[in-house]
Amino acid sequence: MSVAILGPTFQDLATNVNRNISSLSLIFVGRAFGFLSGSVIGGILLDNMNHFLLLGMSMLATTVGLYLVPFCKTAVLLIIMMSVFGVSIGILDTGGNVLILAIWGDKGAPHMQALHFSFALGAFLAPLLAKLALGTTTVSAANHTEADSNHSALNQSSEADSESLFRVPDNMNLLWAYAIIGTYIFVVSLFFFALLFKKSSRQEKAKASAQRSRRAKYHNALLCLLFLFFFFYVGAEVTYGSYVFSFATTHAGMKESEAALLNSVFWGTFAACRGLAIFFATCLQPGTMIVLSNVGSLASSLLLVLFDKSPVCLWIATSVYGASMATTFPSGVSWIEQYTTIHGKSAAFFVVGAALGEMAIPAVIGILQGQYPDLPVVLYTILGASIATAVLFPVLYKLATSSLNQQRKEHRKSEDQKALLSSSELNDYEEENEEEDAEKWNEMDFEVIEMNDTMRNSVIETSRNVLTKPVAEISSQSHSSAMVFESSPANSGKSPVSHLARNQCKRD
Repeated sequence: MSVAILGPTFQDLATNVNRNISSLSLIFVGRAFGFLSGSVIGGILLDNMNHFLLLGMSMLATTVGLYLVPFCKTAVLLIIMMSVFGVSIGILDTGGNVLILAIWGDKGAPHMQALHFSFALGAFLAPLLAKLALGTTTVSAANHTEADSNHSALNQSSEADSESLFRVPDNMNLLWAYAIIGTYIFVVSLFFFALLFKKSSRQEKAKASAQRSRRAKYHNALLCLLFLFFFFYVGAEVTYGSYVFSFATTHAGMKESEAALLNSVFWGTFAACRGLAIFFATCLQPGTMIVLSNVGSLASSLLLVLFDKSPVCLWIATSVYGASMATTFPSGVSWIEQYTTIHGKSAAFFVVGAALGEMAIPAVIGILQGQYPDLPVVLYTILGASIATAVLFPVLYKLATSSLNQQRKEHRKSEDQKALLSSSELNDYEEENEEEDAEKWNEMDFEVIEMNDTMRNSVIETSRNVLTKPVAEISSQSHSSAMVFESSPANSGKSPVSHLARNQCKRD
């Protein structure tokens, strides 16, 4: 809101300092250089200061700037104030991206989309607050044209001599518009100061230290290519959003009302898709969203170049182009965090690239469009920027993943070595087990042999005892039978035959 409020109140500010619009155009240049300076300063300070403290102080400075802008009564003071205001905005832009990466790391894609959706939402609400809610200005701009430049110069000199540099503006709606937005930013700054006193847990510290150690092999090359990527992307986005109205009226033959509606369609689809991207980021990878955005922007810009005279194609392609451009910047920041850690200076580097694209490309296109009014220079520009981003992202992806592939190969090699070592250790262990088993079996064989010898001796002894006992018994029996034999008739000298013969004679 603080950035977008300048557009709808630009005429009121020119009236407040007694200048016409053309002579006050340096206010945008001053704010742009302030934004670039703030991005660089913020990148340096973010690496050395607490993030919440720096963002809170920047928002507090933005609040003071918004309060003082309506009171500026000279053009020089207003340009200086806008330059200082741009410094604080540059710090906030860089710091917001770095803070999300520091808290959520490569898991912060939905939060990054929400941050950039808030930019689009603020740009949508600021004109409504400045003109519709508070009403239009009551001072006519016709009194401050080039025809009255001499009168304005006299008024400026007299006011510079007799009045102070700050004074309450005649248009109170201008004062209330800046005061309301400034108060809102002041309330938000209090939340940052409150978060300053919240101590982080050990887990968050460990996560932060782990993130600091992650650095891609081609870190600097990735940042340079991302600088160019955002240069073309933001330049094309601002160029088409700024020149689509004039292109539709002069080249496509649309009415001013239709051209204004076409311009609203572009920014409306842009803001809507940034809101939807919060939910898409929970299920899609940032790289996938960038590829889809590049394909959509390339196809729509090509259709615009081929069918630049067709009103139907102009409506459809403009809406598709606005939707395709919505998620590229936040997805790009989330994507690069997956491969290398982004600190303050790194974030400031590609934010400066985006700011330079926002400044340089629309200025160059304005000059070329004036020299070649019959050519759709705006359409050629967005087509060239779409081709540039479509070519740059595969190069970025190749550089980012090359180090990971090398690390994976080294990891696989180390795992194979560990597997080989473990298998050799297992073989040694099995051989040792086999030797131990063999020794055990040998011991068991010796025991069996000893047992067999013992059993054999016992059997022999038993058999000897068995054999000895019958012999003794037989010898004793033979001895007794011998005694009986000696006492028998045969042994007394009388044979049984003679005895039987004597008995037979007696019977006769």
